Amino acid sequence: MSSQVITLWPGALAPREKLLRYGAAALSDVELLAIFLRTGFPGLHVMQLAEQLLEQFGSLYHLMSADHQVFCSHKGLGNSSYAQLQAISELAFRFFSSHLTQENAMLNPKITQHYLQSLLAHREREVFLVLFLDNQHRVIRHQEMFAGTISSVVVHPREIVREALKANAAAIILAHNHPSGKAEPSHADRLITEHVVNACLLLEIRVLDHLVIGRGECVSFAERGWL
Repeated sequence: MSSQVITLWPGALAPREKLLRYGAAALSDVELLAIFLRTGFPGLHVMQLAEQLLEQFGSLYHLMSADHQVFCSHKGLGNSSYAQLQAISELAFRFFSSHLTQENAMLNPKITQHYLQSLLAHREREVFLVLFLDNQHRVIRHQEMFAGTISSVVVHPREIVREALKANAAAIILAHNHPSGKAEPSHADRLITEHVVNACLLLEIRVLDHLVIGRGECVSFAERGWL
């Protein structure tokens, strides 16, 4: 790392060395982005560039989901960076998808959450989605069941049960997004979850979780002890 960076971040490891020593989860958003960017400009170190870009876009989420034209309008970014970042995003989505079809979705809830966030976090209207699981809690398929407005969606438990029977599902996971970005469940969210649980109970279909997806955050009913 250059002497300039040592002055700005005294005692800090370079992002790549930090990743190799402690793992990727130990890195900040700025450090992860700096590894992706690789270089900065004359007089502007890559860490400073990464920090500036996150400030300009508002978050890593907004950077990765930015429109092509908006993304490329920022100094230091272009078609190559856009293509690479979109490829990284798609690789992550396919990794999560592949994992859930082969492993118990409840063994690593964070992977399930990341998968659902990749499906729903960017949606501008509320979408209610269901994961249909086999008796080993592996994902058979996912389906967007209902779509609504920017602040609400009407859910019909009977339709969920019907699709679960078609898929021969032993269990389901519910998920929907809050376009406002705040993932905190509403009273209506808790009420409809109760209705779905009761409808599925009659046919011995378990509702394992209901995940409410915001932007960069996720609330699990199971983790809160509501299921």
